[in-house]
Amino acid sequence: MKKLNRYVSQVVGSAILMVLLVIIGLDAIASIIDEMENIKAGYTFWAVLKFVLYSVPGDVYEFLPFAALVGSLAGLGALANNSELVVIRSAGVSTGRILWMVMRPALLITALGFLISEYVAPHTESIAKSERGIALRGDANVVSREGLWHREGNNYMHFDVVQPNGVLYGVNIYQYNDKRELLVATQAERAIYQQGHWLLEDIAESYFTDGQVATQRFASRQWQTDLSPELLSILVLDPLDLSVQGLWDYSRYLELQGLNNGSYLLAFWKKVLQPLSTLTLVLVAISFIFGPLREVTMGFRVFVGVLVGIVFRTTQDMLGPASLVYGFEPIYASGIPILICALFGVVLLRRAA
Repeated sequence: MKKLNRYVSQVVGSAILMVLLVIIGLDAIASIIDEMENIKAGYTFWAVLKFVLYSVPGDVYEFLPFAALVGSLAGLGALANNSELVVIRSAGVSTGRILWMVMRPALLITALGFLISEYVAPHTESIAKSERGIALRGDANVVSREGLWHREGNNYMHFDVVQPNGVLYGVNIYQYNDKRELLVATQAERAIYQQGHWLLEDIAESYFTDGQVATQRFASRQWQTDLSPELLSILVLDPLDLSVQGLWDYSRYLELQGLNNGSYLLAFWKKVLQPLSTLTLVLVAISFIFGPLREVTMGFRVFVGVLVGIVFRTTQDMLGPASLVYGFEPIYASGIPILICALFGVVLLRRAA
């Protein structure tokens, strides 16, 4: 029985990894093509390749449910086409036992993907965006379309580049009063975090009073703010690129600031429930092989898997923004599609049993 467990797990696990590699490869090629239009003197083709490679760890966890679905269909489908699945069942192996054989590699790959998402992807994504921002940075006196906006009270800030080592480039700070009137606009070439505070360098500060503008320049000056390099490392990334802990901490920070944290809570629940999404889609794949897709071609199985994956992903992507607009809990937006797929898979397995 151990050899049988190992054999089925190996076939299905290899199929899932192969599909995952193909999807990541196609996505990387598409990303390279998208970045080609940004190539200029400081942003070369090799810099594009480096940016895409640094972004790959973040794609692993994102594409894992889809890869698990298609890979399970392909692996189990190959066993069914070779009549191995019939032999296994004829030998007295129950459907539940086969289910566990297929779930084992899916669980292992999901756990590995989660570790990459938590401890590797946030760092590599931060480095990728930092180096890309430096390469694309243009005129230091113009607010870049790239970079990061942040609000702290009546201060609105924009940073062209945020580096993970506590260095900012292209710092723009706009201070308003309670009437939304601009009081001070500060531009600094660079900001460095040292000894618990920020030091602005090469500063131009403009004061707006009585319809007039007065500008002063400073070589350096201390900048008082609640921002820290750790917080900026969270701000610079898209919510889905953050770790689960980072998403939870920053959503709490936004709540304490009285700001909307819906998008970060949505990303938090999506990442927390991602393993359940993966295992649920594997359950659907198994139910298909024992049910309606038992005797069809491999190509048709892959087509059905792609179709189901697209429907599942689209449903989550539609319910996510809907939860932000209509105010229902983000956990429902991520959990409802999972629950529907799980019920669907259980019903098909019961009919096939």
